[in-house]
Amino acid sequence: MFRYASTLLMLTLPSRLLAETGKSGYVPPAPIISSDNTVQMLGGLIFVLALIGGIAWLLKRFALIPASSAGTVKIVAATAVGQRERIVVVEIANTLLVLGVAPGRINTLHTLDKTLASTVDGVDNGKAISSAAEFAEQLNQSIHKNHE
Repeated sequence: MFRYASTLLMLTLPSRLLAETGKSGYVPPAPIISSDNTVQMLGGLIFVLALIGGIAWLLKRFALIPASSAGTVKIVAATAVGQRERIVVVEIANTLLVLGVAPGRINTLHTLDKTLASTVDGVDNGKAISSAAEFAEQLNQSIHKNHE
C-alpha cells in the first residue's frame, strides 16, 4: 500500500520541482519564423517584382526588345496618323504592303514589290522623289475615297 501512495504522491507533485534547473543567463534562440522575418521577406519579394516590371515596361516603352523576324511577316515601319489610327509598312515575302490600321479594321493602302522598292533606293534622287510623290498622291486618294 505504501508503494501505491508514494507513486500517487510522485505523480501529483509539480513537475517543476523535479525538473533540472537551467543556467540563469540562458537566452533561447529567436524563432525562425517571426513577423519581422516575414515582413522583410515580403518586402524583398515586392521590390524584386517591381524591379522586373519596371525593366519590362522600359524595354517595351523604348522598343529595345527586337521584334522576332523568324516569321514571314515583318513590320518595316509604323507611324501614327491619329489617336488610334496608324499606317504600317509590312513586308511579306517579296512584297511591301502599306496598311491603314484602325480599331476594328485594316485596309490595304498600297502594294509594292520589294525588288522595285530596292531599285528606287539605288536610283538618283529625282526619280526617288517622283516615286514618293506618286505614293503620297495615291495615299491621299485612298484616304479621301475611304472617307467619302
